[in-house]
Formats: sequence, C-alpha cells, structure tokens
Amino acid sequence: MARRHVVAVDIGGTETKAALVTGTPDAVAAQKHARRATPGELEPLLDVIAELVGELSAASEHEIDAVGVVAPGIVDEAAGVGVYTANLPWSGFPFATVLTGRLGVPTAFGHDVRAAGLAESRMGAAKGLRNAVVMPIGTGIAGALLLDGKIFSAGGFAGEIGHVDVGHGEPCACGQIGCVETVASSAAIARRYTARTGTPVQGAAEVARRVRDGEQDAVAVWHEAVDALARGILVLATLLGPEAVVLGGGLALAGDLLVGPLEERLDGLIAFQRRPELRLAALGDEAGFLGAALLAIDTLEA
Repeated sequence: MARRHVVAVDIGGTETKAALVTGTPDAVAAQKHARRATPGELEPLLDVIAELVGELSAASEHEIDAVGVVAPGIVDEAAGVGVYTANLPWSGFPFATVLTGRLGVPTAFGHDVRAAGLAESRMGAAKGLRNAVVMPIGTGIAGALLLDGKIFSAGGFAGEIGHVDVGHGEPCACGQIGCVETVASSAAIARRYTARTGTPVQGAAEVARRVRDGEQDAVAVWHEAVDALARGILVLATLLGPEAVVLGGGLALAGDLLVGPLEERLDGLIAFQRRPELRLAALGDEAGFLGAALLAIDTLEA
C-alpha cells in the first residue's frame, strides 16, 4: 500500500490548525504542525489555508499528494460543500472544488467531528468496532456515527446529539429547549458554575478540580452535566445500539471523574438497550487533522 504525503487542515472557530501528515488509509502520523488565527471572512480564510498548505509543503521532503480540510457545522462530504455554520463565514460553499483549483492538488473537505471519528475508528479507541459513536465534548457536543463499519453522515445532518432534548428545560442557542450541550458541554459547565457562584472560572477543567476538592456547587453542576450526557447516550443506545461510545474533547481529560459517574448514571437509566462501553478517545486534539489526512488519502485511493 502506497505511503502518501498530505497536508491536513482543521478549521476552528478561533484558530486554524494544519499538519504535514504521512501514512496509508490504515494509519497516519503528523510530522510538522502550523497554525493561524481563523479570519472572520471567507476570502481571507481561503488565503490562510493556502498559506498553511504552502508553508508545510515547503517543509516536506516529498511532493504533496493531496490536502484534507475539515470544519464544523453542516458539511456534505460527498459534495465537498460547507452547507452551513453558525459562527464561521460561509453558507453552501464548494470548498473541495475551489481549493482543488487553488492548491493544484486533490482536496477533500469534511466535518471535523466525523473526521475525528474516522481517525479513532481506524487507529484509535474505536478500532475494531463495527458500531460506535465518537463523541467529542468541547464548546459543543456532536457525535461521529460509525454504523456497520462506515461513518454515517446523512448529507451532513447526522450526529447532532448535543441538540437532543433531555428535559432540563433550559433554552439553547440553537433555538430549542433542553439540549444536551446547554448543560453538558465544556463551555456550559464553566458558564453554569460561574452563574451559580458568581466566581469566574477559566473552563471546565477548573470546575473539575473543584469537584475533586469536594466543592458542593461544582459537584452540583458536574452532576447535572453527567445526567444530561447519560440521557443523550441513552438515546444513542436506543436508536443505534453502539458497542461503545468514545468520549473525546476537553471534557474527556477529566478521565475517571467523568467516566465513573457517567457509567453509574447510565446503568441507572438503561432498561432493555445494549449498554455501550464508555471509552476515552486515544488521539487527543490531533484526531481532527489526522482524520482530515485520512479523507485526503481516501480521495487518492478512490
């Protein structure tokens, strides 16, 4: 199997990360990293992507075979189109076509969470599973659905587990009520702790430290987050029957502080459903661009 040399780009809300990556469809590894602030307009963003690809291409001992780019929002991988995103400057934009022409090499465009799920399924915590959900928990919550060995996208609309109503009654920025991520995302945990106590915190990691210290307000916020996550996972178990749910993102860094209570709450909710194993993601914050690299390699192999 030919070893490929690609540049992978992961567009984030505040920062765009890139890496020079080599490997095969089964396993890839990053060789060199680069990053830029994410511009608030589309044309400057395309310029940033081109600059990152140029910088990493110049650093490579090999000619670049392809580029993979991933982003949040609603993404149609098959068409290579960024359908919609709330916080970044595009709607219905044909990234794959435009970037292929601009960069001069085949360019794949995909969804950041599904790309991370692809990487975890081929070389991480979901390797060897046929049915699983890879669920990063960060600013928001979404899931990459591995069904019968393939990542399922439904034209870009699948996997929005963060916007399932789990009954807590709080409004979400999406316009719905009771969404999982309104109380269980890393951002929500920090925000809700600050609202409850009047004490600003840097993020969910600081709340986790306070939970370990036994602070009651932190424990209460954490308990509510765990309950919402467990109810969201129950929905996944009911509809999809996954063998495992792989927890990633910043909140997964809490390790047993998250997994232990989540397993206990899930055990209390499960009735007839297959109880999915809870695993921690293996690839950390590299999962997104490793998945982007795999998308690029898959484009070459197709």
